[in-house]
Amino acid sequence: MNLLCRGRLKLLVVSLTAVVLLTWLYLLAGNLENGRSLLLAPCLADTPAAQVLERAVLESRVREVEEENRRIRLQLSRLQGGTAGQQQPVPPDGNYGNQQWGASADTGPEDGDNTAEEKNNHTECPRSPTVQKCELIHVACVCAGHNASRDVVTLVKSVLFHRRNPLHFHFITDTVANQILSALFQSWMVPSVQVSFYDADELKSEVSWIPNKHYSGIYGLMKLTLTKALPADLSQVIVLDTDITFATDIAELWGIFRKFTDKQVIGLVENQSDWYLGNLWKNHRPWPALGRGFNTGVILLYLERLRRMGWEQMWRLTAERELMSMLSTSLADQDIFNAFIKQNPVLVHQLPCFWNVQLSDHTRSEQCYTEVSDLKVIHWNSPKKLRVKNKHVEFFRNLYLTFLEYDGNLLRRELFGCPSQANPESVQLQAALEELDEDDQCYDFRRERLTVHRVHLYFLQYEYTPTEDDVTLVAQLSMDRLQMLEAICKHWEGPISLALYMSDAEAQQFLRYAQASEVLKNRKNVGYHIVYKEGQFYPVNLVRNVALKNANTPYVFLTDVDFLPVYGLYDYLRRTVVQLDMSHTKKALVVPAFETLRYRLSFPKSKAELLSMLDMGTLYTFRYHVWPKGHAPTNYAKWRTATTPYTVEWEPDFEPYVVVRRDCPEYDQRFVGFGWNKVSHVLELDAQEFDLMVLPNAFMIHMPHAPSFDISKFRSSSGYRNCLNTLKDEFHQDLSRKYGSAALKYLTAQRTI
Repeated sequence: MNLLCRGRLKLLVVSLTAVVLLTWLYLLAGNLENGRSLLLAPCLADTPAAQVLERAVLESRVREVEEENRRIRLQLSRLQGGTAGQQQPVPPDGNYGNQQWGASADTGPEDGDNTAEEKNNHTECPRSPTVQKCELIHVACVCAGHNASRDVVTLVKSVLFHRRNPLHFHFITDTVANQILSALFQSWMVPSVQVSFYDADELKSEVSWIPNKHYSGIYGLMKLTLTKALPADLSQVIVLDTDITFATDIAELWGIFRKFTDKQVIGLVENQSDWYLGNLWKNHRPWPALGRGFNTGVILLYLERLRRMGWEQMWRLTAERELMSMLSTSLADQDIFNAFIKQNPVLVHQLPCFWNVQLSDHTRSEQCYTEVSDLKVIHWNSPKKLRVKNKHVEFFRNLYLTFLEYDGNLLRRELFGCPSQANPESVQLQAALEELDEDDQCYDFRRERLTVHRVHLYFLQYEYTPTEDDVTLVAQLSMDRLQMLEAICKHWEGPISLALYMSDAEAQQFLRYAQASEVLKNRKNVGYHIVYKEGQFYPVNLVRNVALKNANTPYVFLTDVDFLPVYGLYDYLRRTVVQLDMSHTKKALVVPAFETLRYRLSFPKSKAELLSMLDMGTLYTFRYHVWPKGHAPTNYAKWRTATTPYTVEWEPDFEPYVVVRRDCPEYDQRFVGFGWNKVSHVLELDAQEFDLMVLPNAFMIHMPHAPSFDISKFRSSSGYRNCLNTLKDEFHQDLSRKYGSAALKYLTAQRTI
């Protein structure tokens, strides 16, 4: 009996030992599979039995993992296999597909063990890029009016800052935005960026029948027409509102198209307010939506599939059906998109909420992020914009202001490894730059002439319809002359075209100044055109030409911002251009210039008052003590008693301020900084046989100011003055080639000085 017990005990010990050994090897295999290092016991590591057992355990584990993956794939195929038009159930809490508040729609099964916070915001390991290195990304935007044109520039800056791929922007614009943005992108010259424009007026008939209460007006419905507006061969596009700021590379968003199922045609982020739940106020009745609904500030549109399924007819039928009871839209295109998705939920691909962090009132956007790195796209979709209430709004505002004031010249960078096809203007510019001699002492002057400055036309709202005898005051200024604007607007009630030479940050300071000024904000007939700073010289004649070319009246008064015209000069000039038949004759009307050395001046209201102040020494003829040749040909002695316009002859260095037809010659842009910038223009007016006529009852007064930086360089640098003389000689030579022997007198006159 004892022997039998001992035999059974030995068998039990051997069995237990085998079980422990197998269990230990099983755990060892699992740990090795998870990448953890574990040392085998020296006595077992090399034995054949241990190797056989280890292989058997690993094979068993592989079979288990394969079976688990098969079950997961089967579950996913069932979830994605719903038929079109079949509505998915809404969870009891009213959140359809609220995985972006927990696990995002783009979270795969490999993330199943992550916490909800990790799934919502980020993964610990970066995913492989889904966009090819030089793949072209298409972005569409509806932009109308002056304010939206400013907003879209900030959006574009944020996209360009982060991007690593070529971009093609598609803008649906009205006439105003088209003029502004086409000039901006043409002068911006950003490599690997294409821009196309589409006339919004041609699309208005598609949506004008829809009553809309949203502040965006008819343009808030234009995104519904993109399948028709955009090229037929364009298959995918990212659609953005103008009040969007990107905090990441837009290629990440573009890559989500590859995650669409075969049936999905549109990608959207869930709405982060309770608007579509209908509980914001008593009797609040929103349009139908799936759960919380979706926000259309950021959209991925699969255009090819939308066209194939008959999108245009489908959204129209949806809108017509809902308008029978709703009567109008409250949130423009967003209401119609949501009503459509309510009926066809299988067609939407839900994006994680960090792709559209909505800073509106009553928003739940704070649940979209836990760290700064979680942010992808910020959407200022409240009418309050930067004044919206949010506990992190200061951070968001600073991020927005960073791009608002960011130097756009720094975004003119080539994409590494993605050669761009240069446009003819870029090729011509590059060829001209290569012809310059860097050893030339005037190289900097010649280089400045070839600099292409970004230009933002009509930075503020401009509304004015000119008459046949209308005159626009044309001037240029920089930040240090900003204080003159209000005074000029008080003295001149007619239209004004101003070109402002500023940095991006200074342009925003000017905007705040103008919007806070009671005088400026009420004037809609002043066109402000920003020429952005670049280079070491002040391109004064380029800036003047921008103001001149964008005046929209038949006649222009070419002046400087330091001068205040006599009250009533606008009406006087309108009468004079008709009396002198300027529409059929070449005349340049000279407005006599005077100056004061006093910062506080009782401005003369008539010629008689001015003459009295002139005799008393309160006023002087302009620059009589510094540069008398500049205005002496005006013949001030004759002007004192003149009652009718009189003709004067051109003389060397004559630089009066004149009223001419808008089609007059432009200023010569080789002259930058101080010296000969106006002289050369008057000289060419004379070469084109303009009659110089002095007006007897017109005058303007120069107000004192600190010397400019450029005049200081002129006075202190002999090299500067030598280069200016070189440019003068070249200008005379060009004038002789252009006007022949008639221009020889200018060269002769210059040599006799």
